[in-house]
Amino acid sequence: MHKIAVIGCGYWGPNFVRILTQLPDSQVKYAVDLNEQRLAHMRLLYPHVRTTTRLEDALEDPEVDGVVVATPVATHFKIAKRFLEAGKAVLVEKPLCLSTADGEDLVRTAERHRAALMVGHTFLFTAAVNKVRTLLENGDLGDIHYVASTRVNLGIFQEDINVIWDLAPHDISILNYVLQHPPISVSAHAQSFIRPPVEDVAFLTLRYPGNVLAHLHVSWLDPCKIRRSTFVASKKMVVYDDVETLEKIRIYDKGVTVQPHYETFGEFHLAYRFGDIFTPKLDDAEPLKTEANHFLRAIQNGRPERATGEEAVAVVRVLEAATESARKDGKTVTLG
Repeated sequence: MHKIAVIGCGYWGPNFVRILTQLPDSQVKYAVDLNEQRLAHMRLLYPHVRTTTRLEDALEDPEVDGVVVATPVATHFKIAKRFLEAGKAVLVEKPLCLSTADGEDLVRTAERHRAALMVGHTFLFTAAVNKVRTLLENGDLGDIHYVASTRVNLGIFQEDINVIWDLAPHDISILNYVLQHPPISVSAHAQSFIRPPVEDVAFLTLRYPGNVLAHLHVSWLDPCKIRRSTFVASKKMVVYDDVETLEKIRIYDKGVTVQPHYETFGEFHLAYRFGDIFTPKLDDAEPLKTEANHFLRAIQNGRPERATGEEAVAVVRVLEAATESARKDGKTVTLG
């Protein structure tokens, strides 16, 4: 039985308490927050969980072997590092931290103290994203050409981070996971319309190995909630729509083929293929529960199978570069 402390009881923290309380191999021992009203609410919902404003209560308890950090992003680094130095496994909400240097520091700290470091890139635990990865791995889609992703809604406006740091981690982590490689360059344009200087809309262009192009549109200022990614490949195309409840994945047997034999430009022909649309059946398990189970295994094994610290640092590196590019009028930033 793993004893868990959840740090932060704002939005994500209570969700983790709910999930971890349901799992047979975990017990939430502490809920930590500076806000007494939030703690009072947690006591009403989960009277068996100890509530405290003191981080040290969980830090110094030898029974606690796993910690979930669901606090404001600016606090992630210091809190996660303290628990890793104490030898406790840590699951940090996305993004891992606010700089590549801090992220690399956390990875080294986890390795030095033999403590698992995992990051809450929840979409990596969805059946839909894993289906797209499998389709690409198996060659069912052919060679990937480009990906276009839109993640927009009206709000929620953040005060401590811009829209790139708030929403783009989802799509960047999905792309890195599905394509199994981080991008080699990024350029971005962003604008602040509501609360300068915090950017509330951004357009990112990422280039991946193999001449794969990805375009991301993220916004807090849009009339519609859209969470859609289109994967265009040489054989087939896939639309992943996370807002859909039943048909999150649609596979389109559509494409264009250049006719192999022609002698002049006038004989140049393209063959357009319009085949069937297939909607695969997907597991309907709650992604956060799948993520929590992975974290429990990471505590046991000393390292996560997915959403590792190294993978999270790769995401932070792109976020840093995208913000730099946006503030230099879209100048392309090469990633090492």
